[in-house]
Order: sequence, then C-alpha cells, then structure tokens
Amino acid sequence: MNSKHWIDRIRTSSQTDPAPWYEVENVDQVFSPALLIHPDRVQANLDRMIEIAGGADRLRPHVKTHKMPAVVEMNIAAGISRFKAATIAEAEMTAAAGAKDVLLAVQPVGPNIQRFVRLVESYPSCEFSCLVDDSSILTQLETEFRAADVQGRVWLDLDVGMNRTGIAPSCAATELVRLIDASKHVRLAGLHVYDGHLHDTDTEHLKQQFDESTKPFWDWFGELQRTLGHTVKLVAGGTPTSAFWQAESRSRNVEIETGAGTTVLWDAGQPTFSPVMPFEPAALVMTRVISRPTEFDVCLDLGHKAVASEMPLPRVKWLNFDADHEVVGHNEEHMVLRMTRPSPLRCGDVLYGIPVHICPTVALHQHAECVKDHRVIEKWPVVARNRMLTI
Repeated sequence: MNSKHWIDRIRTSSQTDPAPWYEVENVDQVFSPALLIHPDRVQANLDRMIEIAGGADRLRPHVKTHKMPAVVEMNIAAGISRFKAATIAEAEMTAAAGAKDVLLAVQPVGPNIQRFVRLVESYPSCEFSCLVDDSSILTQLETEFRAADVQGRVWLDLDVGMNRTGIAPSCAATELVRLIDASKHVRLAGLHVYDGHLHDTDTEHLKQQFDESTKPFWDWFGELQRTLGHTVKLVAGGTPTSAFWQAESRSRNVEIETGAGTTVLWDAGQPTFSPVMPFEPAALVMTRVISRPTEFDVCLDLGHKAVASEMPLPRVKWLNFDADHEVVGHNEEHMVLRMTRPSPLRCGDVLYGIPVHICPTVALHQHAECVKDHRVIEKWPVVARNRMLTI
C-alpha cells in the first residue's frame, strides 16, 4: 500500500471525525504540561510499519522513542518480537514487558559489562545481545560471560559514514569477526549498520546518498560471506532509509531487520528530513497559558523540562493555534510566544502541539496520559526514562 493511500485515509478520517482528533474532552482533569498518547494512532503506525517492511519479522523497532511497557506490549500483540534498546534500563523494561529478543544497541564498557551479563542471567526467557566494535571490549565480554558460565551474543557494529560508533568495513572488521568466532562464550549474532547521518526529503537524493554510503559496506560484506562460507544477518538503518534496506534485503537475499523507532509515535521533525512516509503523530504535548505579560506576549508552561530543547526553535508544531508568532523565550518551565498582533489567548487556555523531536520529549515525562475516544482514561508510566531499574 503506497504512501498516498495512507495520507488520503488520514485526511478522510479527520474530515469525518466530529471533533479534531487531538482534543481531549476531560482536559480539565489533566495537569499541564502533559504528554498525551493516542493508542489508536500507535496501532495504525505499527500496522503501517509491518506492511511497509513486508512482515513483523523484518522489524526490530527501537524502544528509545517511547520507553513504555504499554507500547512494547502493543508491538508484541502486533507480532513484533525483536527490539532495540539504547540503555540497559530500556533493555530490562522491554524484557519485563514480554519481549523475547532485545539488542542493546551500544557497546557496554566499564561496570556496564557486568550489568549486561547480569541482565542476561536475570531474564533467561529473553535473548539479549549487544554491540561490539573493539577487540579489548570483546575480550572483557568473553571473560565476564565465561565467569558467569552463560553464552553471550554480539553484533559487530559497522560505521558507514556517521562516525559516531562502529568500525569501518575493512580488514580490521574482518579480523574482529574472526576473534568473535574464536570466542567460546560470545557468538556472532550478526552485523549492525546505523546510517543516521543520511536524511533528505527527496527520495532520489536520499537513495544516492544511501548507495554511496553503503557501497564500501556491501563490497566488504560480500567478501566476508565468502570468507565465512555462510550468510550473516543484519540489523540496519534508521527511519529515513528503512525502505532502502528492505529493498536490499529482497534483491540480495539477505536477512535484514530494520531498527527505526520514531515511526511508532512520529513527530514534527521527521518529515523535515525524510521522504514522505505514511505515519501520523501519536504523541502530543498539552500546555496551558499561564501568563499574559503584554497584549502581544503569551507565556506557556512548556519549558525545557517538558519538551525536548536540543533542536532549534520552534520546538513544537501547534495544532489548535496558527496565529503569526515567534518563540522569544524558552526556559526550564516557560515558553514565551510573541504575536504580531494582540492575541485572543487567555490564562488557562489549552494548546496542543506535536514535538519536533519526540524521543527526548517522552523521556522528560514520568507518565503519558492515554487518550481514547477523546478522553484521558489512564496513565502509561515512562518506565525506562530511569537509567537503572533493578539491574
């Protein structure tokens, strides 16, 4: 099903709904600022993710976007069984929610190596793995898994131009694969390739970037498979390039799981650096006017501690407010909007907005307000905003 079909469906749905989809009838019972989650939209995004990928078994969505057991459970109910996590706490939360396979998408170092081994021991029904790109860390992992008398799994982290983590596809990478194969208590799960530096709203331009960036990898990958004598699984790509990786999977007959995370909740930023994709916002921030210092200025209770502030201003796309304005102040607990003409907004008025970056926005909230049929019905704890749970 193509993107246009989904976009038309979204538009038709919004036209037939008697009230805007984002409005909350019992908003007077919701403290602000608040994070609102719409599970019907989460479900729609999950369905689209699976359809685009060609099956739930081709997905390994990143839980860093939502950090919530309730969303993990929705993924599992949709048939998704594999996940990525950015922290040990996220990995533990995901396993506790019922996941059977969790990749810690970072190379553990220092005491986190021991924490990771304890995680593997504590949840025997879940298959954990982590990244590795350094032989000294591989040695430490082998030592700790041997001491615990358990088997560990690692993915070799490959760098295709982002220059953040990983090892370049090279003889050194091949040698690291050999070292993993020679280990007794650590085995190779596959290869991890993250290309978060690739983004463009033009599909053809993005595909050109993708082809140029991944060509050295594919050349090396072919040599590696000939050396090993067997195929190797991949976890690859972020949201913008996920469709390209799935196309490569089919054309090269290689098993590839895509690890996009933003797609489950979406945000206002992703469409500014990705091709058109058939996802809809499923998470919002709700804020109230708390002061009117001048007839042109409006102060909201949506500070740095309620919406991610690492992006340039503006950091929210408003849904029920379209007056010409600019953000002239953003502090810990305040956001000040300055209008080009006197504003009709009054103290207590409610604004709904889509964050530009949803992942760090979610992490600022202890819980999300779950909205069904225009009413907040329960709270969903953002469990993995904590850096440590029980391990």
